[in-house]
Amino acid sequence: MNSFVNMFAAMNIHDIKSNGLLLLECISGSRAYGLDTAQSDTDIKGVFYLPRSIYYGIEYIPQISNETNDEVYYELGRFTDLLLKNNPNLLELLATPADCILYRHPLLDELPLQLFLSRKCKDSFAGYALAQIRKAQGLNKKINHPQPTERKSLLQFCYILHDNSSIPLTDWLLQQGIQQEQCGLSAIAHAKGIYALYVADNNETWCQGIISSTEASEVSVSSIPKNLPVRAYLSVNADGYSIHCREHKEYWDWVKKRNEVRYSNNMNHGKSYDAKNMMHTIRLLQVGREIVQTGQLHVRRSNPAELLSIKNGEWEYQQLLDYAERLMQDIELAYPDSPLPEEPDQAVVLQKLISIREQLYCQ
Repeated sequence: MNSFVNMFAAMNIHDIKSNGLLLLECISGSRAYGLDTAQSDTDIKGVFYLPRSIYYGIEYIPQISNETNDEVYYELGRFTDLLLKNNPNLLELLATPADCILYRHPLLDELPLQLFLSRKCKDSFAGYALAQIRKAQGLNKKINHPQPTERKSLLQFCYILHDNSSIPLTDWLLQQGIQQEQCGLSAIAHAKGIYALYVADNNETWCQGIISSTEASEVSVSSIPKNLPVRAYLSVNADGYSIHCREHKEYWDWVKKRNEVRYSNNMNHGKSYDAKNMMHTIRLLQVGREIVQTGQLHVRRSNPAELLSIKNGEWEYQQLLDYAERLMQDIELAYPDSPLPEEPDQAVVLQKLISIREQLYCQ
């Protein structure tokens, strides 16, 4: 028994299939939607159940995927839980068109789609689409506002107060012929981010400089000699520097990880947005609207030309945002008269799940 448990401790997709644990396997994504092109990958999603010794033990494996994450399999319990939440990906998996189903165990007939469709789809589909829109807006910002290779110094977020305005510290230092290392700062009580600035003679060692290094995230303070006159007052935009550091890191992490082929395609259509992402965002909202209006989910889309025109970058970015807004309004308007229940009947689903597991483990 121990060797059997150990064998499944690092369970993979091959183990699922070779040990007869597969319940559902489908081609998903663009090919299931009828939106595939010559460049489209083949995504696979599926459902499996755990061997009795694993399921009844202390180890639970909710999900298994390959290294590229284009093949994902959900354990039966996890699959059912996500369906109860009206997760778009799992509802679409359950509603996969017949020509994209590679294998389906007869026991899954006990979990028909209509058992799960509910008004929760309004929030799950629209909410997922909103997340994708924010992702697209972030990408739009990255493309149109690239970050410099080198992160800025905190000095570039410091200003010298002058009359009713301010002067960038770097400009002021240049005008005065002073190095930042010659300066010492003293905090001013009850004035957050404001410092008195003093300048040391070349042979004085009390000053700590404004920053200790180019990587410093805060200014330095010095022990100021008595009676030394204040040379200027310094304002530090610490929040602005923090935002810059975060955005700089996010941008270069994105550059490092981005799909260069997909990025090149996005740049080639000249619209500065992720066209594939926006196509699926609009598709999600259209599907969500249909579910709320009709109580039906159709994975294979009836408007491939429109959706592929978005993928090809034929729409302006603002057009797509406006279109998404209209679809969300349609969903809100249809919601009060939707034929769907408020939520799935969890008690009924639980009994179905128990029945399936009993049949699987009594074989």
